[in-house]
Amino acid sequence: MNDGPRPDPSPPGGQSPDTRAAGREVLGAAAALGRSLGVFAGRAGGGAYRAARSGLQGAVEARRRRREARPAPEPRPATPSRFRSLRAVSSGRPALAIAAAVILLPAMALGLYVLAALVSLPPLGSGAAAPAQRAVTVEADNGKVFATRGSFRGQRLTQADLPPHLAQAIVAIEDRRFYQHWGIDLRGLARAAWRNLRGGGVREGGSTITQQYVRLITLNQEKSLWRKTQEALLALRAEATMSKDEILLGYLDAAYFGAGAYGADAAARRYFGKPAKALTLPEAAMLAGLVRAPSQLAPTRNLGGAKERADVVLQAMVETGAITAKEADAARRQSVTLKTPPEAPPGSNYFLDMIAPDLKRLAGTDGDITVRSTLNLDLQSLAEAAVAKRLDKDGARRKVGQAAMVVLSKEGAILALVGGRDYEDSQFNRAVQAKRQPGSLFKMLTYLTAYEKGFTPDSGVVDRPVRIGDWEPENDDNKYRGPVPLRTAFALSINTVAAQLGQEVGIPAIIATAKRLGIQSDLPAVPSLVLGSGAVSLLEMTRAFGSVLAGRTPLDTYAINAIRGGDPKPVYVRADSTDTASLPVEPRTMMLDSLQAVVESGTGRAARVPGQIVGGKTGTSQDFRDAWFVGMTPDLVVGVWVGNDDDSPMNRMFGGEMPAGIFHDFVQRASALIAKGKARAPVSAARAEAVPATQVAPPPSGTSDEVRGVPSVIDTATLSFRGRAVRLLGVEGQGGHLARQLAAYLRRREVVCAGGGAEGARCTLDGADLASLIVAAGGARAREDAPPDLLDAEDQARAERVGLWGR
Repeated sequence: MNDGPRPDPSPPGGQSPDTRAAGREVLGAAAALGRSLGVFAGRAGGGAYRAARSGLQGAVEARRRRREARPAPEPRPATPSRFRSLRAVSSGRPALAIAAAVILLPAMALGLYVLAALVSLPPLGSGAAAPAQRAVTVEADNGKVFATRGSFRGQRLTQADLPPHLAQAIVAIEDRRFYQHWGIDLRGLARAAWRNLRGGGVREGGSTITQQYVRLITLNQEKSLWRKTQEALLALRAEATMSKDEILLGYLDAAYFGAGAYGADAAARRYFGKPAKALTLPEAAMLAGLVRAPSQLAPTRNLGGAKERADVVLQAMVETGAITAKEADAARRQSVTLKTPPEAPPGSNYFLDMIAPDLKRLAGTDGDITVRSTLNLDLQSLAEAAVAKRLDKDGARRKVGQAAMVVLSKEGAILALVGGRDYEDSQFNRAVQAKRQPGSLFKMLTYLTAYEKGFTPDSGVVDRPVRIGDWEPENDDNKYRGPVPLRTAFALSINTVAAQLGQEVGIPAIIATAKRLGIQSDLPAVPSLVLGSGAVSLLEMTRAFGSVLAGRTPLDTYAINAIRGGDPKPVYVRADSTDTASLPVEPRTMMLDSLQAVVESGTGRAARVPGQIVGGKTGTSQDFRDAWFVGMTPDLVVGVWVGNDDDSPMNRMFGGEMPAGIFHDFVQRASALIAKGKARAPVSAARAEAVPATQVAPPPSGTSDEVRGVPSVIDTATLSFRGRAVRLLGVEGQGGHLARQLAAYLRRREVVCAGGGAEGARCTLDGADLASLIVAAGGARAREDAPPDLLDAEDQARAERVGLWGR
């Protein structure tokens, strides 16, 4: 695709002419306007004009007869000629003079206004927009396209590239008299005004394709009489200097079709993965329908609305004779398949924002690019769902407004990232941009430094009151346990022991360890640092824990695997970092042992996952302003933070509660996902399509427990077949508008159900599992004992904020 500046689509005559040429153009445009007005006036008012002329001639003839019948008047003294006209006006008909003034003065003002607009007309093409931000296509770790950003600008169309159906569709829906008018369609303006008047609002526009074209390449979108006047005059100029085909091609190159696509070729490639010349009739009709409301009807956002608008375009083509009714019906039956997914899931925008600076650094600023990222779409959905579920359940009661989450692979790839509760409400990325106090989470760095200095998990330290200068750290429970091994002190997060270790190994040594493990934030060299008084980001802390799991310092975290441009050779391919060092084996092993003790018997017990080896550390800052948990499995490192954007205290929220619970919910589902190998198989970007609904084999026909028919809806989990109620397996139903929407969806459609015991029935609709369809659309919740496919569907619905999960 070409992202550079476009040459002016108009011929040389439409560019900056000299003064004489401009004058000739203005005179020609004025003459054309006069002809248009004359033709319109002649046709529209022909009958009235002829009647008025006949009446006027009769009145004149009658007056002549009366004058001839009167006797001749006596001669009067001669009056000087220069006073004759004045006397006629003053003594004859003063009303006629007033009427003439009322008519002529506004006409003169209008003429001066139009003349001023003519004199200040800019050259055609002088306002063409500069190329916007280049297009970026983002793939997940398996190659599936999940997001696009920037502006797509395809190839300029030529007459040979223009599919006839696209030209016919645009003319039929936008300007049916395009080939008959001179740039301004007075008949169309009158029709639009009449329909808008009858409809009580603006329902139809009167601008021609030529007017829209000159506005796109020369003027702005300001809604004013001045801009509309200049638009009309420029349309006349364009018609005088360009052919109809040139105007139509220029319009199709400049029009916006939604989803960042400028021009018909870019839209064809963006939506259907093909150049404009390869468009089918239903695809051309869909594109033609977008130009009226591209942002609202973009198929990536509103496929149903785009299809409905395409039907309107097909009907318009039938009315104009471009196609037959039979061809329109065949086009409606032909499926239109998008080659791009819906718009990026809302939560993934935090990830996209994070990688944007890296793209400029790694790939420059020129040309469209495709990025293979590290994001795992399955894990991203699980992460968003885990955060949303806990916040929805306990957030208000515990005064927790926000949460963030980072998931790293053992190699440092960022597999999932949640930057906040809702991207649409706030684009601030709390996982990367926020700097908060980690509390006891920082003790991992203190203990690792101690293990490197010769301490072991079995080393004994006394839990007792400690005073370091003016600082007197206290334990959360205000108790002292006496002699304890370091493993126990770490698991129970004893503050006094950490303070003593800090004095033993030295604060500068702890800061050095933090820097080696990837903490880049400034850390205060004060005794309280061991308890997390320095401000750090969630990504930094998760990276530090990942360094311990991987045994490398620091762990090289990354979000981009490769970048491709227009050439076959990649612009960038990530290479393994050579700037890391190995973490000493024995201190690392001791630290991993201590992290497991936190989950097994310490403050992180809520993070335990049956059948999984899990380690981690809790953290709670002063006055309960921040709560953290960073944990790890053999494959993943997961960091969680909860708190409030205004730094207000939560309701006694510890890191071992909601943060550890979010970690547990995520790891439990993620481990099962990874173990079953359910990650989406890699597909090419050009063939990426929506994942179909879960298919369930229908029960054998005629079985005793089978129920089939068109049901009525009691709630979104309960159907009624001729009075027999059937409850869907694993679904917690909803009533109200969600039930009404399901009833409308199932109208006149057969459903087949099998089972129907106490646990519920499995029902299918056209071979797809009905329960999964309902839950995935946000029409119901999945019960806690629901099958895994329903739990996955609920996670997806939560992540995408659809149905009852919408905010």
